[in-house]
Amino acid sequence: MSSGIFAWIDQAAGVALPASWEALGMARTLADARSESLTAIIFGRDVGTVGQLAIYNGADRVLQCDDATFCDYRPEPFAALLTKLIRDADPRLVVGPATTRGRELLAMCAADLDAALLSDVTALSFEHGYIRALHPAYAGKVVAELRGHGALQFATVRERAFALPVPDPTRAGEAVLISPVLTEDQITTKMIALDPAPTEVSLADARIVVTGGRGVGGPEGFAPLRELAETLGAALGATRATVDAGWIADPYQIGQTGKVVSPDVYFAIGVSGAAQDQVGMQNAKVIIAVNKDPAAPVFKFAQYGIVGDLFKVVPALNNAVKARLRRG
Repeated sequence: MSSGIFAWIDQAAGVALPASWEALGMARTLADARSESLTAIIFGRDVGTVGQLAIYNGADRVLQCDDATFCDYRPEPFAALLTKLIRDADPRLVVGPATTRGRELLAMCAADLDAALLSDVTALSFEHGYIRALHPAYAGKVVAELRGHGALQFATVRERAFALPVPDPTRAGEAVLISPVLTEDQITTKMIALDPAPTEVSLADARIVVTGGRGVGGPEGFAPLRELAETLGAALGATRATVDAGWIADPYQIGQTGKVVSPDVYFAIGVSGAAQDQVGMQNAKVIIAVNKDPAAPVFKFAQYGIVGDLFKVVPALNNAVKARLRRG
């Protein structure tokens, strides 16, 4: 008999990614609809607080492995243990955030268990015992309907596709400590060093994104955009054209071949609005465009538009925001 739904929590240094809570909240809704239990899966080091937060955010039970082999993410020990837990408990569905780690880990486990994986979905429901999911495809021009088959199914959930759950500190749940499957000497991958964590706002988590396009003119053109992003507490993004030109580093790229973002507000500055650009901003709730060309395609789908020189408009906008913040 199935033991309900599993939700893997992607965390680093004892802090869960917001996308993990979004996936957990969605899983809670599915579990409630079917009167099933929800189990959160957490691997790491000193993750007791994450486990407690998982219960507050909807988990009935937490399976938690606190071991030195999980200090940093490595697919071998993570996949080995998660696969074992799934075999032992026989859940109906395993969900996780569509983060880099989540996509890799759940794909490995699905392959190990010969199960369906529905990737990067924006909607999930049960129909006749099977999972039905929606996945935007072809640069968002098509929404594919996916259906999983079999007793066990996996799904990765697109970041910011679901609302964050509201934590309830009065919720009670069971925390179960588990042991790793692999010892350190059985793990072939070794962590030598890590790049320092970025101090800028993450594109994946940002509620406001300030993106520069070819109209910024060169590397120096991102300076006023960066200042605006800092004032707004926003993430800085870039189009593929600017990355290909070498004006800004690849991690800033948004779009079909870059990162998928779903902010509340998206500033498209010097962005023409071509098909590749539209992919980057299609999930934004509000788009604000700044472009000196009144015929730029971006104005056709932006909610707000400013026709003007970005090197005049952006500093003025930045000063206005600063003044508003001081008054507030």
